[in-house]
Amino acid sequence: MAARKKAGRTVQEQYREAVASYVAAGGDESVQRVITAVNSLSRKLDQWYTRQLADLDLSHGEWSVVAVLATSEGRPVTPSQLADASNVAASSMTHRLDKMTERGLVRRSPDPENRTRVLVELTTQGWELFEAAVREANVVESDVLAGLKREERDRLAALLEVVISGLDEIETA
Repeated sequence: MAARKKAGRTVQEQYREAVASYVAAGGDESVQRVITAVNSLSRKLDQWYTRQLADLDLSHGEWSVVAVLATSEGRPVTPSQLADASNVAASSMTHRLDKMTERGLVRRSPDPENRTRVLVELTTQGWELFEAAVREANVVESDVLAGLKREERDRLAALLEVVISGLDEIETA
């Protein structure tokens, strides 16, 4: 129980207090309940992911590269695309890729269609690291959602997907 308390308050108490503060300042209660819950969940998961990455000897930046490459549908990615996806400068990405290449996680090769461009892809070791991280994360993520039935998880996912699709509309406006 001590791990779930901060300054003597449970996570649930902190959530209720935050919602009450936002509502008192003029926020819509139903909106604040959702946004505060999503932010609280995100913060808690980020804390756990930080510990997981440390256990895997990966920085957040390196994980970003591994995740982008693993979800690129098997297509190699350019360093500039990785830099954009990771929101870092190209020079920082070059340094990150140097370290990851030395560790055997990624492979760089010339683009056969444009010899001035380099393509990056995961090595077998990089894929194994990605799969291990996903399996380990799935244990915690499943525990987080254990209080929901399968149908409830599906409904929650569908609702969040609607919210996410709305973000695209906001960004293009």
